Amino acid sequence: MPLMRDFSFVNDQWRKLADNEDVPRDGDVIINFTRLDEVADRLKSQHGKTGLHVSNTVKPHLLQPLFNQVALISVAFPAFNDGRGFSIAKRLRHLGFTGTLRATGPLIADQYAYAKACGFDEIDLPETLAQRQTADQWQKAANAISLSYQRGYNRPATILDQRRAHAS
Repeated sequence: MPLMRDFSFVNDQWRKLADNEDVPRDGDVIINFTRLDEVADRLKSQHGKTGLHVSNTVKPHLLQPLFNQVALISVAFPAFNDGRGFSIAKRLRHLGFTGTLRATGPLIADQYAYAKACGFDEIDLPETLAQRQTADQWQKAANAISLSYQRGYNRPATILDQRRAHAS
């Protein structure tokens, strides 16, 4: 799937392992959270970074003990209108995760600014969606919203904060 990062489509260095696939000795891999116990020993001898793919129903606090062991957390978005992944990302950032956060699924360009505000670094899109929405459309949509009423991971000040600052 195409990877949207910083307003452009980039090559993905990560390899998402299927549930029946063995952990390779080299390379950066993403494994399903449900397989973590099964492959924990093999991951210790693996040469590369480890990422976790989680469902949009995961309890973020369950991932906190793993923050020092994983470089990437991929959150599933089964549909563009299912926003539970946004809440998970925001919670992971508040819990202290500093690695790469990836949204995986059919998000649309209009959701990019909000995804960034919640703490996502990149979006792994289905090929068909990436063909319909160019990188220019993603950038235009993200830049269309410059102010917000909510604080976000990348937006420390809100419209109300700015009003208060100018009123003083």
